[in-house]
Amino acid sequence: MSLPFALPTLGTMVAMLLALLLPIIASAHVVLHKRDSRAAVGWVGLIWLAPVVGSMIYVLFGINRIRRKAIEQRALPIPIHTGEFERPPRLSGDVSLVGQTAHLEPLARLVDRVAGRPLSPGNAIESLCNGDVAYPAMLDAIDQAQKSIALSTYIFDNDAAGMQFVLALEKAVKRGVEVRVLIDAVGARYSHPSIIRELHRHGIRVARFGMALIPWRMPYMNLRNHRKLLIIDGSIGFTGGMNIRVGNLLQSNSDHLVQDLHFRIDGPVVMNLMQAFAEDWGFTTREMLRGDRWFPHLANAGPIVARGVTDGPDGDFEKARLVFLGALACAQRTVRIVTPYFVPDSGLISAINVAGLRGVLVELVIPETSNLALVQWASTHQLWQVLQRGCRVYLSPPPFDHTKIMLVDGGWSLIGSSNWDARSLRLNWEFVVECYDQDFAAKLNELVDKKVASSKRIRKEDVDARSLPIRLRDGIARLAAPYL
Repeated sequence: MSLPFALPTLGTMVAMLLALLLPIIASAHVVLHKRDSRAAVGWVGLIWLAPVVGSMIYVLFGINRIRRKAIEQRALPIPIHTGEFERPPRLSGDVSLVGQTAHLEPLARLVDRVAGRPLSPGNAIESLCNGDVAYPAMLDAIDQAQKSIALSTYIFDNDAAGMQFVLALEKAVKRGVEVRVLIDAVGARYSHPSIIRELHRHGIRVARFGMALIPWRMPYMNLRNHRKLLIIDGSIGFTGGMNIRVGNLLQSNSDHLVQDLHFRIDGPVVMNLMQAFAEDWGFTTREMLRGDRWFPHLANAGPIVARGVTDGPDGDFEKARLVFLGALACAQRTVRIVTPYFVPDSGLISAINVAGLRGVLVELVIPETSNLALVQWASTHQLWQVLQRGCRVYLSPPPFDHTKIMLVDGGWSLIGSSNWDARSLRLNWEFVVECYDQDFAAKLNELVDKKVASSKRIRKEDVDARSLPIRLRDGIARLAAPYL
């Protein structure tokens, strides 16, 4: 007697079982490990909409595989000239803020608790516009190095600009300088062949941070080391938003020119840069960088009170975001933000609006044309939320502006690698420096004035005037904001 239906084969039963178990296991992982409820809802929805494919996408892109327990627990000690680095219980009580920075002492106290390291007086900081100015300054410092060079970057292209750095580093190695280069594993693939091969060929010690799971370039891949740090002899530092690639040279013939801003730092706060590099290098290679070669005594070099803040998806989670929020809350007169990517979460949007409603003049400068279309669409969709509360938004003309600075009340500046998006504030490892000094802030304000003067101001009616298809496109892109 034949059965009215065919029994499923073993393969079919296994497939059905996997289709049931995979989304259950993946959803359980999301619920237990995702801190952001909106991200959790998004992942669970994707998993159950396409159980097998969605689960696999979550396994590939949604799980934080980088377990930096030593850094999370501060069990990776970074030696300095005075002994092991420890976080003092009272941080900035002995540093007095004067002039236009005096009213920002509450902000300093907030960042005390966020950063876990003290303010350092006695620093000098010089702004370096574009690679045309920054690269020669960095290469000259490399040429002058006597003991050590620590270089960390997201993108290090194998092009004319990159090879200048390779040759300078090779010369340093040959004269006995200890050189360590750390490149993000995804950023290293922005050019082909990778610069890694050239660095090895020239005898330069290099490591890749966070080996990627897939071999092709994936600019949206999670958990990247986005920091840009160059420390010479432990005493001269460079940081900011600038990668190493020929497009940063505006005098070049590159098809993808990029405006950017970098900084040279002298003084005690350089130790914060070196500590950040040493933690990343130690995590990646298990080599501890010790002694005066890397951590010398640092004398005062200028009037700026400053502090480095590390940010990342581990024990430093959301530190940069808290600094942004604190600065917006403490501002009394002006806030100026220059960022290449503006896709903030609802909390940051609310903080901007509250500042505007308190009478603070908030100005935002973003590129007219982004290098990442999806990010630009999502950003445009959100602009109405800050425009309706009085924030002034300016679109800077090409070439693409990658500058990242924040200024408050003419006395406080924030420089570094963080963008105003979820990728920087939740998924990447970043480094920023807060600076208390009205003269330094005045110089940065002059740079912003020039950008504003050449930019187009956009108003809410301009955003509202977009056609329906464009608004739908931008709105759909905005749904991906937690992952941009």
